[in-house]
Amino acid sequence: MPSLREFLLSKDYCRIRLFPTVTNHLEMKAKINGVEGSFILDTGASSSCIDFSYAEKFNLRSEDSEVLAAGAGATDMITKLSRKNSIQIQKWKYHRLDIVLFDLTHVNTALENHNVAQVHGILGADLLNQGKGIIDYQYNCLYLK
Repeated sequence: MPSLREFLLSKDYCRIRLFPTVTNHLEMKAKINGVEGSFILDTGASSSCIDFSYAEKFNLRSEDSEVLAAGAGATDMITKLSRKNSIQIQKWKYHRLDIVLFDLTHVNTALENHNVAQVHGILGADLLNQGKGIIDYQYNCLYLK
């Protein structure tokens, strides 16, 4: 019987290494519109998001959004929406990712309080759904197709 890794690679999934932090988050690198950044993979986040302060860095064109964001320790946060962005995670690519922009200070403050480097954003369930994501927690890997 093949291992999970062998099976998924035979089905054309890409294997992406995840890096656990001391806060038990899973961190990864990704390129948004060709620009590399650090992101937390969050299965509980419905949308992928980036902090307002990095909009220019990742070449994000945004429009006002009437949706208010809520997350761990923060509610009713103003958001903007950036549509049809490209993302590349190692060999895996997608060219129509909508990204929510909002203030991620609360996330980065929590990371800093544990001596963990800040992140540019969060990759959420929207990305996992699009890439038919499978997380192998035993080996800290994400598979996307």
